[in-house]
Amino acid sequence: MIEIKIKLNGKMITEQIDPDLLLIDFVRNHNCYSVKRGCETSNCGLCTVLMDDTPVLSCSMLAARADGHEVKTLEGLQEEASSFVGFIADQGADQCGFCNPGFVMNTIALLRENPDPTDDEIRAFLAGNLCRCSGYEGQLRGIRAYLDSRKQ
Repeated sequence: MIEIKIKLNGKMITEQIDPDLLLIDFVRNHNCYSVKRGCETSNCGLCTVLMDDTPVLSCSMLAARADGHEVKTLEGLQEEASSFVGFIADQGADQCGFCNPGFVMNTIALLRENPDPTDDEIRAFLAGNLCRCSGYEGQLRGIRAYLDSRKQ
């Protein structure tokens, strides 16, 4: 067992963990169920969290590597996410909703880094997220509609 300290969604957590505990299991053990287990090979983006405001795939990171860092999940970013998720839903891009948390987390990171991205920049940033229902055009249209609404 090792002791880690992680600031999870604004709350400092100190815990004894097994050295091989994945970050996805740590955050889910703390009721962050928006973080989903998908491919478990770092290819789908469902497990995206922000560590020190940078998107990371929690299925391929040991929780011990997050020791001393701040981790945010969608549960801790509801206010920020609520500003644009309706635009994505309006485009029919959330048919089953399973991929949405990963898309939202990466969109938050994108807009923090680049508040006015081009369509190609949006596509490049979201390329690591898999959506089997609708592809990516609905998400792109929703993000573009949100960005356009901010310019008015």
